[in-house]
Amino acid sequence: MKKYTTLSLCFILLTLTSALAQKEPIKLGVVGLTHGHVGWILNREANEDIIMVGIVETDRNLAQCLSEKHGFPMEIVFNTMEEMIAAVKPDAVAGFGNIYDHLTIVETCAPKGIHVMVEKPLAVSLEHAKKMEALAKKHKIHLLTNYETSWYPTNVKAYQLLHKGTIGALRKVIVRDGHKGPKKIGVSPEFLNFLTDPKLNGGGAIMDFGCYGANLMTWIQQGKRPNSVTAVTQQLQPENNPKVDDDATIILTYDSAMAILEPSWNWPIGRKDMEIYGEKGAIYADNNHDLRLRISEGYSGYDEEIFKLGERDAPFDEPFALFASVIRGETTLDRYDPYTLENNMITMEILEAAVQSSKSQRTIQLKN
Repeated sequence: MKKYTTLSLCFILLTLTSALAQKEPIKLGVVGLTHGHVGWILNREANEDIIMVGIVETDRNLAQCLSEKHGFPMEIVFNTMEEMIAAVKPDAVAGFGNIYDHLTIVETCAPKGIHVMVEKPLAVSLEHAKKMEALAKKHKIHLLTNYETSWYPTNVKAYQLLHKGTIGALRKVIVRDGHKGPKKIGVSPEFLNFLTDPKLNGGGAIMDFGCYGANLMTWIQQGKRPNSVTAVTQQLQPENNPKVDDDATIILTYDSAMAILEPSWNWPIGRKDMEIYGEKGAIYADNNHDLRLRISEGYSGYDEEIFKLGERDAPFDEPFALFASVIRGETTLDRYDPYTLENNMITMEILEAAVQSSKSQRTIQLKN
């Protein structure tokens, strides 16, 4: 009886130890401070899910400025990823520099078993994306792409309504994303520098905001690749964006549906919205909280239901909680979830075809 009790106590102790170990925060390294979205992690208080332990940034003036603004010590700022990894041994890394450097981040981190999350889009080109995919699979790391629209409750509700058959078979999706333009809205000089560089960003608005619609459409179509991609671009602010496009329209065709993506740096009012049309009605995701459902009645009439949605449940309410939950194995993403590598490889294929189409002035056929 005494032996049984001892074994039981040992088992309980091991279980408790394991549970406590699982609750240790994921140690996160941040690579780059030039991306305007970096404030998401710099403003985030240390929590039991994830904690920032190191930063890589060669621009010491930028690092010092953000250190004073957000309160992190300059002692955790390093010049290279190798220095940061050796010093603080992160479990994961988040990329907040230019898009071209996403490949270098994965090349450095994947062989060391360090998980990676980058800001959208996944890469500047399909060639870079394929190299990143191969490394992630070879070294069995999570490679996620963060999209703000991934955690919009309206997009999730729209997806659910569509796939429940509420508006009938899908026929058309229109996604509009953008703002007045990086310079007009006053992004930092460091952010503007790479956003308007065709090498560092892969393009202008077509990449910066076209990725949102491609990503959402891949999710909505559950991984189906479009049959064709047609894109046109314009440069309406040559004084502000001399090297890249600032307005684009991308048309995707599927067997029984079409998508029109309208990424732009010329919208007078910033927006991230989506319209989904089926045979029986339409869904309007006007922003992250407001959604309208219209069911057709007669020629032009409709019955409308209006939804005001709250934030999504954790960990789907913000990117870093989700990243930590995925790393810990607490959350398994659906195959074509907007964050997943599977989704973003197709997203990159669409973007690559869109850029090619705009340059060649012809439709690009995708082989299925």
